[in-house]
Amino acid sequence: MNARRRPLIAGPALAGASVLSLLTLSACGSGSAGTTEDGKLSVLASFYPMEFLAERVGGEHVSVTTLTQPGVDPHDLELTPRQTAELTEAGAVLYLKGMQPAVDDAIKQSGAEHVVEASALAEAAAGGGAEPQGGRTDHGPDEENHGDAGHDDHGHGEHGHGEEHGDHGHGEEHGDHGHGEEHGEHGHGEEHGEGEPTGDEPASDEPTEEDAHEGHDHEHDHDHDHGGKDPHIWLDPVQYAAVAEGVGEALAKADPDHAADYRKNADELSAELEQLDTEFEQGLSNTATDTFITTHAAFGHLAARYGLHQEPITGLSPETEPSGARLKELHTIAEEDNVSTVFFETIASDRTAKALAADLNLDTDVLDPLEGITDASRGDDYFAVMRANLEALQKALGAK
Repeated sequence: MNARRRPLIAGPALAGASVLSLLTLSACGSGSAGTTEDGKLSVLASFYPMEFLAERVGGEHVSVTTLTQPGVDPHDLELTPRQTAELTEAGAVLYLKGMQPAVDDAIKQSGAEHVVEASALAEAAAGGGAEPQGGRTDHGPDEENHGDAGHDDHGHGEHGHGEEHGDHGHGEEHGDHGHGEEHGEHGHGEEHGEGEPTGDEPASDEPTEEDAHEGHDHEHDHDHDHGGKDPHIWLDPVQYAAVAEGVGEALAKADPDHAADYRKNADELSAELEQLDTEFEQGLSNTATDTFITTHAAFGHLAARYGLHQEPITGLSPETEPSGARLKELHTIAEEDNVSTVFFETIASDRTAKALAADLNLDTDVLDPLEGITDASRGDDYFAVMRANLEALQKALGAK
């Protein structure tokens, strides 16, 4: 049985000075924010996870527009001139740096007054909680113990997860994020250092494509769209809650007349995310294996939070084709770690995942990175899809 201590989600304390220092906000009065004709605060969100936060935290006082329409891969977004103009006209803009290059560039040039950058807000939660990681790298041809970024001697005995975590609430540093037991044939001897949040840049310990494949002798193409860092912070409910609290403060500044409502909505959403975190923690606490194979490296934050091991077929870009060496490596990983399922996504091609699964005689299933909601999504909103992801992981990992 997994004895991990569940990470704490910071409450209203995140709404203090430390969070405000991470927001790119200018001082304003109640009359300077962009509003719609019916007097609502006009909020522009870059893609679905930001749109969901804006709608839940803003409630009845905001009108939310998203730059990325359902079914469109957010990484490939190209802005129209009208959308670029909307950035300047909006009362508040919510985006995630490094996710959409076109949005990053447009925001720099827009001069928008109230801009919330999500990764800066999530940094405090990541720094005080689980360390993101890529794929495990102890299956190399020389059978070396290459370690797993974000795991110290991660031990499972036979199948359980019996590691112990120290306290890691928001804002705390965790030098010894303990995984003290030995891992049988798969030792993880790599120690991880302490990263300090920098405000604008993603945390230095975020999962990178190099983390996913470090130590292997292969020719995997490392072309991707995120500068080598995993931007999928919303798949970790703890980090997403930190962003929600920050959005509450941002909207309160942009629209002081409704500040109390924004903060109340943010607190309520954080409580729901804390419950979701509990469900994942308990639902994945005792599994037959902790390794899963997925199309691309979108689940590093989720895997790190709950002590799992993501093995992506490709790197951070779903369009990248895997090398022959990587496919051979996945054959070994699947056999040694009792992998049962290869996951694919709803808005990316499933061709490679299904081909690999057929070759290995494994099942396939959907693990949704929640970059957008479509008719193919297993749910109508963030919480529904995340719970569907939990069910899929429990089945694939043999949760007991």
